[in-house]
Amino acid sequence: MPAMPYGRPEAGGVRPSPRSFGEDGGRLSYGGYLRLDGLLGQQAPQSGASDEMLFITVHQVYELWFKLLLGELERIRDAMIEGALWRARHLFRRVHAVERVLVEQVQVLETMTPQDFLEFRSVLAPASGFQSVQFRELEFLSGAKDASYLSRLRDAGEVELARLGRRLAEPTLWDAYLTALSQRGLAVSDEEIMDSLLAVARDRGSYDDLWELAEDLLTHDETTALWRMRHVQMVERQIGTKSGTGGSSGAPYLRGRTRVHFFPLLWELRAWL
Repeated sequence: MPAMPYGRPEAGGVRPSPRSFGEDGGRLSYGGYLRLDGLLGQQAPQSGASDEMLFITVHQVYELWFKLLLGELERIRDAMIEGALWRARHLFRRVHAVERVLVEQVQVLETMTPQDFLEFRSVLAPASGFQSVQFRELEFLSGAKDASYLSRLRDAGEVELARLGRRLAEPTLWDAYLTALSQRGLAVSDEEIMDSLLAVARDRGSYDDLWELAEDLLTHDETTALWRMRHVQMVERQIGTKSGTGGSSGAPYLRGRTRVHFFPLLWELRAWL
């Protein structure tokens, strides 16, 4: 009897499948799976400045994190609407971990001195972080919707504007949380919502999952605010009071954005406890 090429047959005479993983499989490489040729070819400095590659890389990494966050926050929203609060809480742990990375990543940019940045800053105009469609999607999805942004977004394509329009129309994380409250018999009208939030806070025995989910929402809000603050501090450290490359007032505009809250009622709740 000839030898079996993949070892002995399993019970019942069924031959095991050939290995399709590792080098034996030979179907997919690390670089092929991650499409590294395309990914690593996306950095195209516009000047000869040595730190422009750092600037481009950090911001591209931010956009990759934003893409991941959008997907995870959508899943969290949908889980709350479906009543799967355990899933929403699990996914929030991932979101919070990523957002902490966003905050820490600012210090990588701060290894660039103002002199280094000035070597290539002029070639950036009129490009600006203000034009990050994905970050604005994150704000819209979280609850800070601003329809006027669409008219102020220069050079946006039809696809990007359609994405923002969809975010304006779809439920937010706060809408989903209100759905979760109503599914537990709690009132969510404007006149009664604070009473419901107080009931959740004061009766942890009955509503602990709703309370912890509210804390997850607040951590998302707080960590995003921390990122905004670190970002404006970095900008002030780099360019002081200069205007932004996109035409904004620069640091003063960014500092004004640090006061944005996604879930103001959860912050107000503290005063009522």
